[in-house]
Amino acid sequence: MRTFVLIFVCAAAVLAQPTVAPTGEPVGAPRADNAENYNIVDSFELGYRLASIGGDTDMYRATVNYTDGVRLLSSSLFVQSRNGHAPWFDEIVLNTQGLGGDPYQSANLLVEKNGVYRYDLLWRENAFFDPALSVSFGEHLRNTTRTMQDHDLTLFPQSHLQFFLGYSRDVNDGPALSTIQVFSNNGNEYPVFANVHDQQNEYRLGADATFLGFRLNVLHSWLDFKEDTPTGLLSPLEPGNETGLGTLVSFSGLQPYHGTSPYWRVGLFRQGAKRWALNGRFTYVESRGGFIDNELASVLTAPGNLTTQQVLAFGDARRPSLATNLNVSFFPASNITITNQTTFNDSRTVGDAVYSQYLLGGPQTPIVPFTYLGIRDVANSTNIEVRLRKWFAIHSGYQYSDRRIAVVDNQENFGAPAPAAPANSPYTQVNILNAGTIGLRLRPVKSLTILADAEIGRNSQPYTPISDKNYQVLRGRADYRWKSLRVGANGRTDYNTDSITLTSFASRSRTYGADVSWTPSERFTLDASYSKLHLNTMGGIFFFANDAAVNATSIYISNIHAANVFARFALGKRVDLDAGYTLTQDAGDGRSNPAGSTLFPSTLAAFAAAQTFPLRFLSPQTRLSIRLHRQLRWNIGYQYYGYSEQFSSLQDFRANTGYTSVLWSF
Repeated sequence: MRTFVLIFVCAAAVLAQPTVAPTGEPVGAPRADNAENYNIVDSFELGYRLASIGGDTDMYRATVNYTDGVRLLSSSLFVQSRNGHAPWFDEIVLNTQGLGGDPYQSANLLVEKNGVYRYDLLWRENAFFDPALSVSFGEHLRNTTRTMQDHDLTLFPQSHLQFFLGYSRDVNDGPALSTIQVFSNNGNEYPVFANVHDQQNEYRLGADATFLGFRLNVLHSWLDFKEDTPTGLLSPLEPGNETGLGTLVSFSGLQPYHGTSPYWRVGLFRQGAKRWALNGRFTYVESRGGFIDNELASVLTAPGNLTTQQVLAFGDARRPSLATNLNVSFFPASNITITNQTTFNDSRTVGDAVYSQYLLGGPQTPIVPFTYLGIRDVANSTNIEVRLRKWFAIHSGYQYSDRRIAVVDNQENFGAPAPAAPANSPYTQVNILNAGTIGLRLRPVKSLTILADAEIGRNSQPYTPISDKNYQVLRGRADYRWKSLRVGANGRTDYNTDSITLTSFASRSRTYGADVSWTPSERFTLDASYSKLHLNTMGGIFFFANDAAVNATSIYISNIHAANVFARFALGKRVDLDAGYTLTQDAGDGRSNPAGSTLFPSTLAAFAAAQTFPLRFLSPQTRLSIRLHRQLRWNIGYQYYGYSEQFSSLQDFRANTGYTSVLWSF
């Protein structure tokens, strides 16, 4: 939970405000240049990034990860035919960002010939680094690179009958480190190395037809995926703890997982009619997959005996899934809109999985743990909006859903000498949700709009403890616009309580914020925002510790403040100055140390430090751009990243980053 929260908070802070580079100022002639039958706009920004990092470098790499080096920060090419009827293409658009070593690199290309074809390419590469927390002794980490590409070709893009061809590829590669504990729950923990390799390929073929006021879209796709990540202990290593009875001599693991998911997707749309509108979607996928998990370990016990253990699990399954959606809107009067939506989803997982464990070559407990899982969901919702006046409208709605979950397993045969036949009678659970909404829209004056609505839901039997059961949601937003000034404010509360046979769960969240945008002149713009999120969750947990059952309470409290401000100044005709500041801070529950909480005392003292996680992330930035020539700009920028945790400074970091670049159009 801690790792997820801190990475989420830092990532949200980074994404809330753009990085200082690349530069967003224009360069080149406003109307571009003409070359024969084409109009051309071309620019690129070449520069050098620099970074000085202090504190936990691994945490910096996990959240920011900008480093020194020459970069093609951005480039842009726009070519358009002047008469719209060039022989080979009428438009080319190419944009790139961060090429040459940035952690997030991308390129997109568009080539189009009017009425004949359109080709779209999107390429992205993300460097992902997940460091080991201090509590894992540096033995859990991942350093992978994910490369994604999408190719789409449309034939006759402006006609009533279009054809689609597409291909996508997603590859994730890199080293990873984890730990293994074998032979005993109290055994030593050893680091193991993994060579991550995940790959997915998708091929698409489809068509789009417009006739009699309807639009029909049909797409068929063949999607293949595989995960091949071997793990192994390269040489005998010292254990991560010293509580075990032996030393691990060797360990190797193979976990290949291959499968395919061909699917059909059909959409039918009807719009433009005076009294009604319709759109429907149908998707069917037939997934098939198989896996093998083969682990072999050897341990040398204290007397010098070599003991081997092999764990072998394998299985295959089919997962047919069907999803349909139908939306119908009626307009009985100019001020009334009625919308009805019906959805049906059916997903089944059918297969066999076998688990076997061998000690010194002898079998122990082969079982068949799973054979079937089926989920069927039917839902219907109706919403009505009535505009009573130009300045006043109300809307209300009702939603009903019926979900049925069925499971067939063979857990009762655990420990049998051989797999028994699976049971024929599934265990089923049905949960029904009834929810209602009501809201209004006010416009008391021309420049002010107010939106507010409420939702109440009741679920008969939620599937998991954290699912919505008895919940209520209140939402509101106000927007004020006057000339170049826009001011907005919003708020939301979300309460949920759930109770099942074994445990209970309750959560309360409150979110409110405000934002402002002001452009009094071409020489100055200002954007600012602030939000506050309060989250309080309490749930029962049941686990085993030191061979004893423990029934306890899990509590988590978060108070996240997020503020952003960004300003742009035009100093004369040649100089542009940008400045910004981002602050994200989780104040926790107010305590100054992890010893405990007087607000919610924990059942176990060991959980006190995990009930809240106060931290702070801030990032000021500034950028100066000087126009040296009509086609040339020089840019320099600085950005600071600071991260700190209140209860511990082990993962704190600070980074001074900057860049200088030349933005050139030719």
